[in-house]
Amino acid sequence: MPNKRFPTTRQSAVEALKSSDKDGRTRAYHTILDCYWKPAYKYIRVRWQESPEDAEDLTQGFFAVAFEKRYLERYDPSQARFSAFLRVCIDRYIANQHKYATRHKRSGATKDVPLDFELAESEICLYPISQELTMEEFFDREWVRSLVTLAVASLEHECKERGRTVHLFLFRRYDLEDASEADAVTYNTLADETGLTPTTVTNYLASIRRDFRRILLSHLREMTATDSEYRQEARRLFGIEI
Repeated sequence: MPNKRFPTTRQSAVEALKSSDKDGRTRAYHTILDCYWKPAYKYIRVRWQESPEDAEDLTQGFFAVAFEKRYLERYDPSQARFSAFLRVCIDRYIANQHKYATRHKRSGATKDVPLDFELAESEICLYPISQELTMEEFFDREWVRSLVTLAVASLEHECKERGRTVHLFLFRRYDLEDASEADAVTYNTLADETGLTPTTVTNYLASIRRDFRRILLSHLREMTATDSEYRQEARRLFGIEI
């Protein structure tokens, strides 16, 4: 079994969808579900103007059908980015649901997976779509938000396992928390709060940012099919050269 203590370099879940091993495909499916269910729900709510209840059913139904019918295995990285391919699949699924006035019932592929739709709904209000943003850009924004959230959760787990709670506190305070210009957090204020020197704060933040970058890229690797796509997405989304 893999060592669950620390996140290791992840393989492509997108490619694993094509595995002949059913268990491997199931693990890959749940990895993709973890990252994409929330962007899919928000996209269905905003793009298709569905009610929260219908959007929940459609989100669950889409991923159930995609897994059962193995639709996502048709992805060709030479034709599009995986996120773009998935969004087109969602559009086709919703259009068919409207055309035939049906709803795909939840199946074993999704019914046992806890999805926090209330949180997703609150985020639609918290991060509204602007008039300048296209639906494609909105979907991209939300799946990147989901990817970063997963990376932060992995970072938190790793820091707790390694006893790096102070590093995590500094990262959250300086890099993740919102602060007004009048109440901006500085290295000096963090030094006062933690009893560290400003130099130590600087070093701790540099260290945990490297950890976060590593973890974020490992999650991104799961969501891409090839090394070329992985490098392109790292550059496009985060300005990182691999």
